[in-house]
Amino acid sequence: MAANPQTALSGLARALIQKKRLSEADAVACVASNGTANAFLHEVVQRGLLNAFAIAQFASETFGYPLIDLSAVDREFLPKNVIDSNLVRKHQVVALAQHSSPTRLALAVADPSNMRVFDEIRFQTGMQLELVIAEVDKLGRLVDQLAASDKEMLEQLNAEDELGALEASLASDSDEATTDVEDAPIVKFIQKVLVDAINEGASDVHFEPYEKYYRIRVRTDGILREVAQPPLALKEKIASRIKIISRLDISEKRIPQDGRTKLVLSKGKAIDFRVSTLPTLHGEKIVMRILDASSAMLGIDALGYEPDQKQVLLDAIARPYGMILVTGPTGSGKTVSLYTCLNILNKAGVNISTAEDPAEINLAGINQVNVNEKAGLTFASALRSFLRQDPDVIMVGEIRDLETAEISIKAAQTGHLVLSTVHTNDAPTTLERLKNMGVAPFNIASSVIMITAQRLARRLCSCKKPTNIPIEALLQAGFHEDEIDGSWQPYGPAGCERCKGSGYKGRVGIYQVMPVTDEISHVIMTGGNSMDIAALAERNGVNDLRRSGLLKVRQGVTSLEEVIAATNE
Repeated sequence: MAANPQTALSGLARALIQKKRLSEADAVACVASNGTANAFLHEVVQRGLLNAFAIAQFASETFGYPLIDLSAVDREFLPKNVIDSNLVRKHQVVALAQHSSPTRLALAVADPSNMRVFDEIRFQTGMQLELVIAEVDKLGRLVDQLAASDKEMLEQLNAEDELGALEASLASDSDEATTDVEDAPIVKFIQKVLVDAINEGASDVHFEPYEKYYRIRVRTDGILREVAQPPLALKEKIASRIKIISRLDISEKRIPQDGRTKLVLSKGKAIDFRVSTLPTLHGEKIVMRILDASSAMLGIDALGYEPDQKQVLLDAIARPYGMILVTGPTGSGKTVSLYTCLNILNKAGVNISTAEDPAEINLAGINQVNVNEKAGLTFASALRSFLRQDPDVIMVGEIRDLETAEISIKAAQTGHLVLSTVHTNDAPTTLERLKNMGVAPFNIASSVIMITAQRLARRLCSCKKPTNIPIEALLQAGFHEDEIDGSWQPYGPAGCERCKGSGYKGRVGIYQVMPVTDEISHVIMTGGNSMDIAALAERNGVNDLRRSGLLKVRQGVTSLEEVIAATNE
């Protein structure tokens, strides 16, 4: 006996009737035409009774779930193989994101009232569900695209006789190196992950094994984001393949290893990767740092220096001798700033040598040396050798100890331009750090010509929106009262397809550029501390990091939240 269409109405359909958005007769007719919940909604849209967005908005408001625009979702970054493909097609649902602690799954649905369907998916995945409402037409199109993509991949693997190899690799627990035929699907998978990371502008790719799952994350604009969860059984295959292409020992899994590899994207484009392995409780974690030489070719204008800061920096690197120091925490862009300066100085008549740990970006025309402390090649010993190589410009990766500092200063005092980094919070404390290392104040004052402290803040995407910030919050952040005059508008993140909903795209530098003037040299010589130097620099018009960041807020380049997070010492 056929079911009564009226009894087949879902909770969403009944809510639409109750709120008089849809007549009961129309609802029953749509159910009679198509039995399932999503088919019912498709029928409502096709008959012109309601549009898909109106239904989604009503479902979101009625059931209290967030609403998402699926046209802004990149299907390449959706979790793969989390829900059985038959359930995806049958119930018209899409997994949007997977979280590990606890195991949760964000699920795009058109009808949030169909609890039987969600119980079935919970049972199959073993995860808690976080429902997100989507428009039924866009959801249907995305399900069809994902099904077509899966079919195309299977056909391609079958055509190349690789599906069996992939199944064999999943079944095999052997630690021995596999043949190229067996590894072909792994090679393609790793290459796709790396190419996607490069296209996204990521800086690092993390391959992480855990007890019950394996995940891959990428760091973009300083934020880590999960992009894939391949089968746990592939963890050894993935680690072995990355170690092979990085020329590492695949049989050694007990100690960390470091290597390099290169991915050729086209005839004129190749990207280097610095590879680091780390033995963890459940396997080897691998981090691949993306070293894109083009980042050093962007030019000084792309880094975010203000016009006066840029001129101070250009004047400093135009000097024939002296020391230029760049300071900031790990990941603040010091390397790119140094390489940008080297690229400006890299001319046919200039001899440039660098000592790095390790060299991150290869630049033609520059003599780059990787330090190797185990072999006795330290920063200090490399510097001594440089001084016998008739250099014009020397770059030292980092001044870590008194010996390296003294040789660098000696080089700066004897007709060489020396560039290096020191790990301190800001420019004034860098001078105090050198004194604490044991460098004589006279040598600091006579050799250091400029110090740049820097941070990176996320740059607002073009979809940015005006935001209202209370005057008290602006004052507390560091704005002066006379600056809050209504002549500028602060902006905040909005979110679009281009920035994948984050509201930010790329990063911009925030700088404190402090030339070491005669007055500052006098403070150093007379035993002044970093606070004395900072006060003098401020009187001389040098913006500290917070003030430089607030200027970026006034320009609409970034948000106040980003500046506070980047400069909150």
